Amino acid sequence: MAELKLARLPDRTPVKLSISIMPDLHQALIDYAALYAETYGIQEQVSDLIPAMLAGFIESDRGFLRTRGRSS
Repeated sequence: MAELKLARLPDRTPVKLSISIMPDLHQALIDYAALYAETYGIQEQVSDLIPAMLAGFIESDRGFLRTRGRSS
């Protein structure tokens, strides 16, 4: 088998996740989506913004990243 510089791509199959949130968080997400549309001129669904918001949160949590780095 040939040796390639590009490693095998990881699994990119989306995982569907269903959650329940409180009404005040739901309203905050709606308000955020409205401000996003006002800022960027592109209307996005809350459900499309949430994955990016969660990824940004996880990527900025230094304590989590340090701990995760030790276990990986």
